[in-house]
Amino acid sequence: MRPQRLVDLLALVALVLLGLSAYLTWSSAGPGSGRPVVDFNGYTVTKAPVTLALASVVAIVVTKLAGTVLRRVLAALVLLMGAAAIGVALRVRPDVDELSRIRPELSQAVTDRVTLDGGPAPWFALAGGLALVAAGLIALLTAGRWRRPTARYERDPAAAASDEGADQWKAIDAGEDPTL
Repeated sequence: MRPQRLVDLLALVALVLLGLSAYLTWSSAGPGSGRPVVDFNGYTVTKAPVTLALASVVAIVVTKLAGTVLRRVLAALVLLMGAAAIGVALRVRPDVDELSRIRPELSQAVTDRVTLDGGPAPWFALAGGLALVAAGLIALLTAGRWRRPTARYERDPAAAASDEGADQWKAIDAGEDPTL
């Protein structure tokens, strides 16, 4: 598989995984006393995974249009965004005080004890971050071998000098009829 295709595939996988982490349960809080358990999805807890996924996909798309130097810079940026997604997945664990600001029924004024449980969303965010790191690393290492996107649209300067079409347009501009 060509490196460009592999980077595209990894970016797509990262987008799906990080997007799923926004909709799956990141944390569950049980207020006790017969009250229902409150689930917090990833987007409620942190918006970082989705933001990083979207920014990374935009950076991957721009690498298709960029030259080698800019492509390497963008690949390094994707690598850093993947590392940030991994950091968010590993470090963001809201406590009861943070969750009670989001949902007042978890406040200590209403309940004495709240039990917290983790959900699957951080694991999806971690896997998405790893996919972004891999995409950025592959793009960084292979950026010099990627095809230039505009090469097939560029004209050969020698062919442009002997172009009769340009001479005909010049004739029309001068007020002459080039068909006679």
